[in-house]
Amino acid sequence: MSLDVTLMEVQPTDVFSANITHNLTEMAEDAGIYKHLWRPEEIGIKMAYELILPLRAGLALMKSDPDRFKRFDSPNGWGSYDDFVPWVEKYLVACQEHPNAEIRVSR
Repeated sequence: MSLDVTLMEVQPTDVFSANITHNLTEMAEDAGIYKHLWRPEEIGIKMAYELILPLRAGLALMKSDPDRFKRFDSPNGWGSYDDFVPWVEKYLVACQEHPNAEIRVSR
């Protein structure tokens, strides 16, 4: 007979990290996902699973009417519809793969 004792500390681990220009905030706002992406804490969102439905809806809207959203392309070339849609898609996939991940944003 024996006694096994273990002390463990769980360290936070990044499971997804991405960066996108602030030049796309108007496009995100028009798609209904600005606060979800840039300011989730202001709408009470803390966990990745809470972003899944809003990001799906925002992507569907953007893909249904590209011209509506391309008008928000940055004139200086830093930030476009063609950059933003794949970025949101990757973020959505990460949220689906890691629904219990804590969201952290830095602006």
